Amino acid sequence: MEEEYIPSLQNILDQKTLRWIFVGGKGGVGKTTTSCSLATQLSFVRESVLLISTDPAHNLSDAFGQKFNKDPTLVSGFNNLYAMEIDPASGMEELNSSEEEGGLASHFQDLSLSIPGVDEAMSFAQVMKLVKSMDYECVVFDTAPTGHTMRFLSFPTVMDQALGKLAELSGRFGPMLQGLMGGNSEVDMFGKMAAMRTTIQEVNSQFQNADLTTFVCVCIPEFLSLYETERMIQDLNGFNIDTHNIVVNQLLYPKADSKCEQCLVRAKMQAKYLDQIDELYEDFHVIKMPLLTLEIRGPDTIKRFSRMLIEPYKP
Repeated sequence: MEEEYIPSLQNILDQKTLRWIFVGGKGGVGKTTTSCSLATQLSFVRESVLLISTDPAHNLSDAFGQKFNKDPTLVSGFNNLYAMEIDPASGMEELNSSEEEGGLASHFQDLSLSIPGVDEAMSFAQVMKLVKSMDYECVVFDTAPTGHTMRFLSFPTVMDQALGKLAELSGRFGPMLQGLMGGNSEVDMFGKMAAMRTTIQEVNSQFQNADLTTFVCVCIPEFLSLYETERMIQDLNGFNIDTHNIVVNQLLYPKADSKCEQCLVRAKMQAKYLDQIDELYEDFHVIKMPLLTLEIRGPDTIKRFSRMLIEPYKP
């Protein structure tokens, strides 16, 4: 029987095996509101949900009206929804400054920074290692704008390239590196990198498993957003990451007798792009969310708004 792609995220609530859910898109399209709303709905059907912001410009605290940090904090008004805000860039700093590394901090930092992308890859590896150690049934990522998210999802490749480069350097300059770094520091460094690589490969295999991971694309009905959404979906397919839900935000539904020329013109423009979305993504769940006259802030407002992700909005 062919799947019916209804305009609802109910399919995510029904897929009890899901562990990792990413919410992403172009900046300013409502990713945080969508991720908070989806996490809210998941909290009604899962035992425990963790909502993580990996965007350096964190908005979870503003959305819920509650301060979050790098430690999971129970969201006010819930008994099983936790939130945390992580700056992935800090992962490398913590790795380099760790006293457990036996003094290889400065050498490791200098060497890692000489390989493009490895610092970011290691940072995200630290984030995933932290998250995997936590006991939550489901994790929702409120991601940074598209480019950062794509780098996040491509870090296993970056990491393999980095390790290959380091192995090459070790073969050519091994004795010199050992003399400069002292003792077994070189061994410690490669041991740490190898252990991190194992974590990365395990996480990557889960990301590519559609039973465990899915990506929710968020956009608005405008050309640039639609263009970036298509590019993102192509990239996700290239990474073998499941995506079959698109949330379209900020839709205008002016009344038939409306005298607001701007509203009518923009609604007509939006309708054109909605037609394109419906044509391009007929095998996606396309959820259409209205532009409201109030801000979506605070647990109660988010709970009410989140229902429209499940029950299609009717103008």
